[in-house]
Amino acid sequence: MSKTHTAKFQIGQIVRHRLYPFRGVVFDIDPTFNNTEEWYQAIPADIRPIKDQPYYHLLAENAETEYVAYVSEQNLLADSSKDPIRHPQVSEMFVRDKSGAYRPRNHSLN
Repeated sequence: MSKTHTAKFQIGQIVRHRLYPFRGVVFDIDPTFNNTEEWYQAIPADIRPIKDQPYYHLLAENAETEYVAYVSEQNLLADSSKDPIRHPQVSEMFVRDKSGAYRPRNHSLN
């Protein structure tokens, strides 16, 4: 029997990786690992996260580039910097409010 997990982070929240220098905004959440076994095995064994936890899809960025990342909950921390995310797809998915938070864009109103 599988355990139901409650995600620690929410869609629109800015997070940063615990080990690597990148951050991003959450745009989707999987309750448990939902990627290929090949992708999973490519992670070095000594830092490979468990599968039975939430995984987050991020519009991510580091100092050099922007990309989409798939990260386990155990490897994420809340980012409190209030700096905007520069990923080019952010404006397609989110609206940034006056407090700096990202709110999902309501596509039905476009």
